[in-house]
Amino acid sequence: MLKLDKVQSGYGNKLAIKNVSLEIGKSEIITLIGANGAGKSTTLMTICGVNPCRSGRILFQGKEIQKMEPDQIVRLGLCQVPEGRHIFPQLTVKENLDMGAFLRNDKENIKKDLEYVYALFPILAERRNQEGGNLSGGEQQMLAMSRALMARPQVLLLDEPSMGLAPLVIKQIFEIIKQINKESNTTIFLVEQNANQALHIADRGYVMENGEITLTGSAKELLANQDIQKAYLGI
Repeated sequence: MLKLDKVQSGYGNKLAIKNVSLEIGKSEIITLIGANGAGKSTTLMTICGVNPCRSGRILFQGKEIQKMEPDQIVRLGLCQVPEGRHIFPQLTVKENLDMGAFLRNDKENIKKDLEYVYALFPILAERRNQEGGNLSGGEQQMLAMSRALMARPQVLLLDEPSMGLAPLVIKQIFEIIKQINKESNTTIFLVEQNANQALHIADRGYVMENGEITLTGSAKELLANQDIQKAYLGI
């Protein structure tokens, strides 16, 4: 579904990710874990075309996308929920969701998708006329995820969805991620510092250190790895 082949990207004269190669199959949940500053978010921003790919190839369903503009990549079916949510605070919940469907014109399906995200997150239905900036952090994360789903992505990129949230809200968010994957077969690429939560819902994982992939394996294998336990799971 999505493949990175020796991708490099960075800022100014500094490379933030170096020769990153990974593959994500259809309907998988894949997680990328690592310390803060390891290059995880840069990886997502490079996939989405926000950060230029300096070398290597990014393939989405076999098609090279590393030279495409971000809006073209969204049109193909690849959408990101950025770190920090980045909702439109002065727009209502409903208006934020409308923005997620901005590139679509299939009105009936848009209506169905709106009903679907309201069913996933009933609190958003209750607050559809409330400004996004007045929502709690957890509610804003739900809104950011729902806005991305309104683009009807085939691959959903999630950047630190648990950041700054209370434990009960984190548990709910991860349960919803599993539900989205199961119900709609949406492929999910999850970047997360909360390695324990991420590996418990993922099929496979990659470990990033200093901009490079240093380890990969099934989620079960990574959870059992003593180095991973010590570095990321607090065991």
